[in-house]
Amino acid sequence: MEEIELIATTTFGLEAIVRRELENLGYKDLVTENGKITFKATERDIPIANLWLRSADRVLLKMGEFKATTFEELFEGTKALPWDEWITEDGEFTVEGKSVNSKLYSISDSQAIVKKAIVEKMKTRYNRDWFEETGAKFTVEVSLLKDMATLTIDTSGVGLHKRGYRSHGGAAPLKETLAAALVQLSYWNRNRLLWDPFCGSGTIPIEAAMIGKNIAPGLNRNFASEEWPRISKEYWYDARRGAWDLMYRDSKLSILASDIDRRAIEIAKRNAYNMGLEEDIKFKVGDIRDLRVEEDYGVIICNPPYGERMGERKGVNKLYRDMGRIFKDLDTYSIYVLTSEEGFESLYGKKADRRRKLYNGRMRVDYYQYYGPRPPKIVE
Repeated sequence: MEEIELIATTTFGLEAIVRRELENLGYKDLVTENGKITFKATERDIPIANLWLRSADRVLLKMGEFKATTFEELFEGTKALPWDEWITEDGEFTVEGKSVNSKLYSISDSQAIVKKAIVEKMKTRYNRDWFEETGAKFTVEVSLLKDMATLTIDTSGVGLHKRGYRSHGGAAPLKETLAAALVQLSYWNRNRLLWDPFCGSGTIPIEAAMIGKNIAPGLNRNFASEEWPRISKEYWYDARRGAWDLMYRDSKLSILASDIDRRAIEIAKRNAYNMGLEEDIKFKVGDIRDLRVEEDYGVIICNPPYGERMGERKGVNKLYRDMGRIFKDLDTYSIYVLTSEEGFESLYGKKADRRRKLYNGRMRVDYYQYYGPRPPKIVE
């Protein structure tokens, strides 16, 4: 089977997590750059990568890369690529673009040139001057970085954070891909308690449960490349069948999701139900100041309110101080907090063991990590 190159795109700061996911899937010779990991693959890997990547944004098919400092170079370089091997005669294709530190800074002009070049390539294959574009959808992207043009086709369609379980979202919901990364950056595993005391619509607990039961995150959704004739339906069937077989159906999890907002908890319950995880997560309505956990060892992962509005800041600062006081007694727990508050450690009353820079959407945030001791090994 012909070798192809795929690109897993990521939010800034999550490259190492996505690289680890790809390594766990068996991929080698990975090239990591800001916001993306490129890897060798075959057509069979397009369904696998889309179904299994938890923290990537999209999976792109890399068509080619070349230097382009003029529109003529962009046109000729694009036309030379094998578009006709992927885009069908009736394929509907759009061109998106971005340009950073490049002579070709006009994105709209670059998009138009790429579109024209692809049409010219298609003409040589199908011997016609006009295409109906009523068939499968293909989204092409021209990315210009320091005068290097990278041409790709998006195999995912809707972003990979759209798992299909979030029928309702609370205020400012955390992206599923970021939530999965927070869990994977922690010391949590399926044998330990996980508590999210600010669960909102339940994204962190649900993503943790999916990891704990080894549920492929893309199992409940469709992808743009499923409609591409070149990729066999058999590949999609085999990838989905394999994902079902790899689930830990009998795995018992200890996950607690709580929030002061009763409506948020109801939404979280419905979202968990949509993934078949309603029995794996215990939901509670309550203020963090009033709730307690009984397990001796556990992990807390949370995304508390940020207090971006001036009127909320005083209350949020008090909340962070209360968190420090409450969590101080949980000295056997590992605690992870995502917030945009740069003075969090001062308010919380303790310097983090590690502070990781991330982005929640376009907002710069930090992931504060406080490591607790390992639980004692159980001697059988």
